[in-house]
Amino acid sequence: MDEYQQTIRTLSDRIVVAQTPIRILDAVKWDDNIRKTFLDGKGKHLPEVDRAYYENRPLGFDSGAVKLEFQNIERDITRQLGQFNPVGQIMRRMCKEYRMVIRMLEARGTPDFGLISQELYGAASDAFHAGDPTLSDLGMMLSDYLNNIAGRGDLKDEPKILTAKDAVAMLQTRLNRTFGEAEETIRVFESDGIVADAAAGADYIKIRSDAMFNERDVRALEVHEGLVHVGTTLNGQNQPICTFLSKGPPSSTVTQEGLAILMEIIGFASYPSRLRKLTNRTRAIHMAEEGADFLQVFDFYREQGFGMSESYGNASRVFRGSVPNGLPFTKDLSYLKGFIMVYNYIQLAVRKGKLEQVPLLFCGKTTLEDMRTLRQLVDEGLVVPPKYLPDQFRDMNALSAWMCFSNFLNHLSLDRIEADYSNIL
Repeated sequence: MDEYQQTIRTLSDRIVVAQTPIRILDAVKWDDNIRKTFLDGKGKHLPEVDRAYYENRPLGFDSGAVKLEFQNIERDITRQLGQFNPVGQIMRRMCKEYRMVIRMLEARGTPDFGLISQELYGAASDAFHAGDPTLSDLGMMLSDYLNNIAGRGDLKDEPKILTAKDAVAMLQTRLNRTFGEAEETIRVFESDGIVADAAAGADYIKIRSDAMFNERDVRALEVHEGLVHVGTTLNGQNQPICTFLSKGPPSSTVTQEGLAILMEIIGFASYPSRLRKLTNRTRAIHMAEEGADFLQVFDFYREQGFGMSESYGNASRVFRGSVPNGLPFTKDLSYLKGFIMVYNYIQLAVRKGKLEQVPLLFCGKTTLEDMRTLRQLVDEGLVVPPKYLPDQFRDMNALSAWMCFSNFLNHLSLDRIEADYSNIL
């Protein structure tokens, strides 16, 4: 490693260390007492969460000191690499994002929390491009399509007959095929300490001990949590110089969640009820942005057929970090927003004949706006290509063919097609 590479590695390692204490989801979650009180009250009263609630739950780190450290790192990046160095620009943006994340967490329970959240993750009213529909438009459109196929017996979810133990064994076997059984690269195990059915870490996936699954659920976990989230983390940890690629600020969250949803779809692991969950999250956030409070979002989920407990859990995702009548936490927009952005990127890469850039989405916790720079860094030997890749991205033949057709289909008018096909459909 030469002096230039060592300088980048040192600065990169400082970013990795500085972000270690930041745990966004832990900092914004509501404890179980809030849920219990709300459900005991039959869902008639707003959850008792205000600014004081968060003040009584400190972040667990000195926010001022960590912000200062990121500012110092950013200054040292400019001093040591210059203003226009490509890898330096990525690292400086990461420092700025992490400082903004800390400001958001400091603002828990205030209007600023929701405003900063929108800066980091976007808003449901954001358009994808000038003149294009917004995220909330996409959510409504997908909901309409899902309503058209709702109630079909052949599209109902299979019964959840797999225990956590069954799911662990099945998921471990499937991931071993990709990541290598001998290396025990990814561990899958049961856990009592999580709220969701499953959660991914750097090199593991935890399965909630009392959760039940079907085979479709396991396939989705394999693709979403394993092949994408854990896979990109391992690829980031495999970087000898740009170690910052093992950690992801909010901008990479949008790209990574979008990549995970894309993988679910092209891997035929998605299904209507899964898509409904994502569209409901987008619609719920839009409702909160438009002034709906917790009870209104809770009632929205009840109208969608969810039980009291599930509706509370879904609504609390929208308002975590905020207050029950405040602006939402918009992280859950990342799924649909990221999917559209990643899909468009791959489609354009195929159109322009730049297929070599597409697998680099997996070289770590990447962000779309950095992809051209990452290609340059690979050529310079500062970034290594991803070690772990899903089959669909290891062999780009099928995906390229798909995107070629997709590029053409974009030029067709669906309204005209619907009119022309009216006599045969």
